[in-house]
Amino acid sequence: MKLQEYTVSKHNFEECMKCTVCTAYCPVLQVNPLYPGPKQAGPDGERLRLKDPYFFNYALKYCLNCKRCEVACPSGVKVADLIQGARIKYDHRPPKLRDQILASTDFMGSLARPFAPIVNGVTGLGITKTVLDATLKIDHRRTFPKYSGRSFEGWLKRRAKEQAAFPEQVAYFHGCYVNYNYPQLGKDLVKVLNALGIGVQLLEKEKCCGIAMITNGMSAQATKHAVHNVGVLAKAVEKGLKVVTTSSTCTLTMREEYPNLLGVDNSSVRDSLLMATRLIYEKLEKGAQLKFRADFHKKIAYHTPCHLEKLGWGVFSERLLQMIPGVEFTLLDSGCCGISGTYGFKKENYEASQSIGAPLFDQIRTVNPDIVACDCETCKWQIEMSTGYTVMNPISILAEAIE
Repeated sequence: MKLQEYTVSKHNFEECMKCTVCTAYCPVLQVNPLYPGPKQAGPDGERLRLKDPYFFNYALKYCLNCKRCEVACPSGVKVADLIQGARIKYDHRPPKLRDQILASTDFMGSLARPFAPIVNGVTGLGITKTVLDATLKIDHRRTFPKYSGRSFEGWLKRRAKEQAAFPEQVAYFHGCYVNYNYPQLGKDLVKVLNALGIGVQLLEKEKCCGIAMITNGMSAQATKHAVHNVGVLAKAVEKGLKVVTTSSTCTLTMREEYPNLLGVDNSSVRDSLLMATRLIYEKLEKGAQLKFRADFHKKIAYHTPCHLEKLGWGVFSERLLQMIPGVEFTLLDSGCCGISGTYGFKKENYEASQSIGAPLFDQIRTVNPDIVACDCETCKWQIEMSTGYTVMNPISILAEAIE
């Protein structure tokens, strides 16, 4: 495993033609006057920072890293990478205790899991939220995700022989959310892939993808996770396995952020790392069959997460959902939901987070679906908390719809 030499200029800021399209598409700039905007914080600021680090602006912390500026840029400038790269290079302030807690998902999950019912009960109390607000500046209005008392890894390990019997195999990067918060999503993936004749294997001791560490000033720790994970992925790829994921953010982080922000060479595994929805869609396009329930009837509205839009893979989830007989499908005109991982948990960001998501929340209420579909776990938390509608990963919807 080698580390690429990190140079900010690789993010091609010279190609910015100052059209300000990124500014028009930035969700933060619309609600937070303290943020200079992607053009000024990205390519414009980079020209100054390369002359003198004095020009680094600490207001760059307000960037969501949603990547919408990069999706919009007609010149392909890596605007968000310029901003996050500048934070890594120039902001040497140690992360706050709050930020370390929010970013240490593996550690917090392993602590909470044995006491999940107690932890879930305590974190849901008003007094707990008030204390966390006053001491750590975690906003008291935010709803915390629940922990599971049992891990997905343990569940799949008990079924290893059963899975090994399938003629085709994939490895699954489940991520922190599936392992510690919602193992059912992993079980749903196994059900769908098994129905296609595909067995599911665990990776060898995967770690958190590290995105929360990157955005919370813990890039050194994130780099260690990246090097470890690429090594783990490489072992699976060497066996001829594809690696599937169910989290849009984990996927983007491992495919794009590892080399672009952390300088970790992932070229040996990048093309083998896929969202499960893409793998399943491609299988169905080649003639594989899924048997759907005749009694499955749902009105489903699909929200494309920002990071999945950056990957360009939202179309696979859309088409899979539209393949299900009995589904009344609506594609939401999705802007950012506003939570951006740990961003929306912080007291100083809460109001902006909710304001960014407000147009999406209004759309959902207007459509009034039975289910909101989304491939991102933190979008799920934000939408469920802010609208009251149930949010499901497209994989879980498929699992419920098949016989």
